[in-house]
Amino acid sequence: MCGIFATTGSVETNKMNQILESMKHRGPDEGKHVPLNGFHIGHQRLSIIGLEDGIQPIPNEDQSKWIVCNGEIYNYVELKQSLANKVSFSTHSDSEVALKLIETEGVKGIEKLDGMFAFVIVDERKDTFVAARDTLGIKPLYYGKDEQGNYVFSSELKTLYLVTDDVQEFPPGTYYTPETGFVKYRRVQQPSEIKQSSREGMTASIRHHLEEAVEKRLLADVEVGVLLSGGLDSSLISAIAAKKAKSEGRTIKSFCVGSEGSEDIERARDVAEAIGSEHYEYIYTQEELVEAIPHVVYALESYEPSLVRSAIPNYFVSKLAAQHVKVILSGEGADELFAGYDYMKQFQTTESLNEEIIRIINTLHNINLQRGDRMSMAHSLELRVPFLDLDLIETALQIPAGQKLHTEEQMEKTILRESFDGVLPDSVLWRKKEEFSAGSGALDLLETYANETISDDELAQLQDQAPVSIRSKQEALFYRYFVQYFPEQSALETVGKWATA
Repeated sequence: MCGIFATTGSVETNKMNQILESMKHRGPDEGKHVPLNGFHIGHQRLSIIGLEDGIQPIPNEDQSKWIVCNGEIYNYVELKQSLANKVSFSTHSDSEVALKLIETEGVKGIEKLDGMFAFVIVDERKDTFVAARDTLGIKPLYYGKDEQGNYVFSSELKTLYLVTDDVQEFPPGTYYTPETGFVKYRRVQQPSEIKQSSREGMTASIRHHLEEAVEKRLLADVEVGVLLSGGLDSSLISAIAAKKAKSEGRTIKSFCVGSEGSEDIERARDVAEAIGSEHYEYIYTQEELVEAIPHVVYALESYEPSLVRSAIPNYFVSKLAAQHVKVILSGEGADELFAGYDYMKQFQTTESLNEEIIRIINTLHNINLQRGDRMSMAHSLELRVPFLDLDLIETALQIPAGQKLHTEEQMEKTILRESFDGVLPDSVLWRKKEEFSAGSGALDLLETYANETISDDELAQLQDQAPVSIRSKQEALFYRYFVQYFPEQSALETVGKWATA
């Protein structure tokens, strides 16, 4: 997990040091930049895999090609084995595998990568490059051009604005070369057919693929922990990870935050006891929550109120977890895959429900996934999302709407709950969903503070003057901080929005 920067121009040393410093939170372990003929690339590293020799940028054998990569390639061991007879490797880093794969097979090789990633590979000899982002946009990437017309790429807005005001989000599931432009290499799609399966067959498949997704994301040369809010999704991830750790003679560490007496705190304690995790919690006060708002908006690079509300507890839990581990697993994505949102009841056919699931999965890159990335990386912590494994997504899309939808007889995500019957106490397994910000006690505190801080007149004035729609006092509060940190017009265009404020 890291911060990357690349440009087709050159950057003087003091400016490059400033660039690296701006993303040091993404990778405090080591930083390096390499000026090349026609390129300048930089990297801040959080060491997860290949601890001793994985410093980036990484070159190929003759140093004609270099990669800067942010993320994890989960199938790098298999890919490395398949390439062993064609190329030699100089590091144990998963990122080098992406470089060698594309060097060997060209940009089509990107389709073989299973992971969360954003990278730029530059080819000094041919004076070209390829930039790419994972299918769902789990890892961030922004791009633009500077005043001289040079391409510029970075992991965060705050870094790119050091060299240009022309900033856009790089589209997920896409690669770019100067020769081809943007190419969509993979997208989540409707299944060509829904295979007939029994209820038992569906639950067995869900369980198999989620357990496989968690095990895949435990890959690391450092300790991995779990975010445990006490709700269904994080509890399932935690239980699977705890079982795997126990089989290896280890104890998984779990982390939860909330206000005094909040539901999440109480439920997480119950789950931690049930799965035998080494549990850590932090109780934040109203003063701490309010004090965190500007820091969260700056790190989040968004003012979207639903996002900020849920990001604040994420900010605190990431801060807590980073004191003990370098990697954490999250339950993000389960509501999208298994129709956990109440409004989804309107999609009665499997095709229409799948269309909506695919639509919202493809919007996560600059809302939920941005929250997960920025809040964890603000504290130099890598966050992984097993529910958004591509094989599990395919499995979920095979489940008929009638087996997933919330009805009077069937509570939300019933089929997911049934898939793990006996793994968690019934009080957890059949707990009704709550927003993280609600369960953690943040929701009421933020609403009260926004109403006290933003008057009706201020809201009306801001609604009249702002170049975007301001829908509530909370949004007004967060927007004021956002434009203070990111005054550029292009920053507003990167902000993802939920339907309601």
